[in-house]
Amino acid sequence: MPRRIWAICAISFGTALFVVDGAVANVALPTIARDLSVSTGAATNVVTIYQLVMVMVLLPFATIGDRIGHRRLYQIGQIVFFAASAAAFLIDSFWQLIAVRVVQSFGAGIALAVSAAMLRAIYPAKSLGSGLGINSVIVATAYAIAPTLGGFIVEHLDWRWVFVAAAPLALVSLAIGRFLPDPEPRKGRIDAVSGVWSAVTAMLLIGGLTLATHDRIVPGLAAVVLGIVSAFLLTRRESTKERPVLPVDLMRRPVIGLSVLAAVCAFVASAMLIVALPFRFEQGMGYSPDEVGLLIAPFPLTMLVVAPAAGWLSDRISPSVMGVVGMGIAIAGLVALAFMPDQAGAVGIAWRLSICALGFGLFLAPNSRLMIGSAPKDRSAAAGGILSTARLFGQSTGAAVVGLLLALGLGLGATPYSVALAFCVLAMACSAWRFKATGATIVRKPQHPDTVR
Repeated sequence: MPRRIWAICAISFGTALFVVDGAVANVALPTIARDLSVSTGAATNVVTIYQLVMVMVLLPFATIGDRIGHRRLYQIGQIVFFAASAAAFLIDSFWQLIAVRVVQSFGAGIALAVSAAMLRAIYPAKSLGSGLGINSVIVATAYAIAPTLGGFIVEHLDWRWVFVAAAPLALVSLAIGRFLPDPEPRKGRIDAVSGVWSAVTAMLLIGGLTLATHDRIVPGLAAVVLGIVSAFLLTRRESTKERPVLPVDLMRRPVIGLSVLAAVCAFVASAMLIVALPFRFEQGMGYSPDEVGLLIAPFPLTMLVVAPAAGWLSDRISPSVMGVVGMGIAIAGLVALAFMPDQAGAVGIAWRLSICALGFGLFLAPNSRLMIGSAPKDRSAAAGGILSTARLFGQSTGAAVVGLLLALGLGLGATPYSVALAFCVLAMACSAWRFKATGATIVRKPQHPDTVR
């Protein structure tokens, strides 16, 4: 103290930056599709490409961050993002928009690769759950602001301002970034082959789904199959290394491996919900863009209340138990949304979204605590890379699936919520399996995050 407070502020502004920029575009997608004369399925690539590039760079740059310094890499990423945001005013075609989003996501991915490692260094081990809860509050607040801000911009300004809205947060984070933790860089060679290989694998897996949104289903599925084969071969190669780029050594631990799988499933489900809703509200129910932003707001506002409580509880109650309960509640909310009539008013929409948010809020912070806190401290960057990769891989996959459903004419009904529900069931099963596999108790008073499963 007081450096810790300033460090929390710096990491919070940085977190808000990437959340706002990643979520603010959702409400604008129908407008962008009309203005740039592309299909609604293709418009979802504004979200999917952004997340795809971030997934591609996370694991390689987590390793690079260990070599050149976490704080230095974090700020390089913010500078790249800010520079790309300035180019958003020059966009006059869909492909120029995609190019700007690629550079923005490259900068965001570089920073996110080491953000979780710095977050762990900021908080004492006994308070890691509470720290992640605070971080979840920032995420939830940013998610609450993003759809309303995006709807206001689309309704009253040129939609290009959507992609500049988060840039001032980068300046604030950079201004106070000197207070962030910066451990000594580790010596060693950067494994460029594994880094490029992991990026290509992510591109094949998520890019294949993206191709399918352009009515190229056969090439898309072929790319996904190649990505699965590439992931298998890369895993075999990395399993022989002491500090692999793809952290298979960490994912072999049941508590981390099952947490990763559960996180991917949960983020796929939540992304499908958030990406599908603007299309249903605007095209299926006749709401305007600024109204859509307000209608989505109950989801992040509920998360804003639930997240800190869930983080605090995860220091005291088994996160696996919280995960099972959370996913059960989320499933109930998704069922309610799937059967929601088109005549449902704002109140009917709000309570359904609040139930979903309550479930996801109880699940996400405790699950993240296990992923970060169960790794050795000298592997914090790798664990953080896994966490961010799980989140973004899940979100980009969810967005791509919604794009595919829209292309097939199934995106405005109950189908997206039914598919999201299936992923929630998988996340619940992983949490239950993890509880059994680690021999945990429901309530404990741990001295270190490793003691809670």
